[in-house]
Amino acid sequence: MQSRFDRYSAVNALLILAQKPEATRIGDFDYWKGMGGFVRPRQTSISILEPHEYVKEDGSPGIGYNIKKVFDISQVDTRKVRINPLPSFTDRQLLGALISKYPMKIMGVDELPDNRGAMTNPDGDILVRKGMEFSDTFRAVAYEMAWAELATDPELLPETEFCAYSATYLLCKKYGVETQAFNFDKVGDVFDGMDAQAIKGELAQMRDAAENISGRMAKQLDAVSKAARNQEAR
Repeated sequence: MQSRFDRYSAVNALLILAQKPEATRIGDFDYWKGMGGFVRPRQTSISILEPHEYVKEDGSPGIGYNIKKVFDISQVDTRKVRINPLPSFTDRQLLGALISKYPMKIMGVDELPDNRGAMTNPDGDILVRKGMEFSDTFRAVAYEMAWAELATDPELLPETEFCAYSATYLLCKKYGVETQAFNFDKVGDVFDGMDAQAIKGELAQMRDAAENISGRMAKQLDAVSKAARNQEAR
């Protein structure tokens, strides 16, 4: 669900999952009206949380939350809605966007220990095994990047590994990269003993790590799309 709603918080992704797990695109009345559609009669809304700033009694700023009612596109008459097709990118463009502007070096090598696809050396550079298929390369590099985003406490190794693994899955889902190799059968073991607040925190970390990498990719892919449009206009 978080991969479908990567711009929403982990809490809101859970709320959407609980209320309408098949949802793919949501918006409130005004959003759909502005798109040229309208919510069909007798539809049950999806409640999510919308943050707002306020001033506390002591004068300090605070963050509160309002309930926002939204609807999935399946609940909307879309006959007059203009939905722009999603841009498509080549494997080379996606991989180029993934490594673009990464602050550390990314270097190809012939072999890695345990036949790994990629690993991070002590200097923080990413070593990538040559000769892999695109999807394997993307997953391996994305995992190392997600790990770098998350690895702040050596005592949280299992949680960090799972969060990096999950963030990699979110990125693969977002960009259409093969995901059959992922297995979440043991997710319960990772969260065993955690309370709801701790689990929300872990989910938020996954989302933030994926969003940081995706945000960097988006800048490069936007440039690719713009160049393609300019080429077509000539």
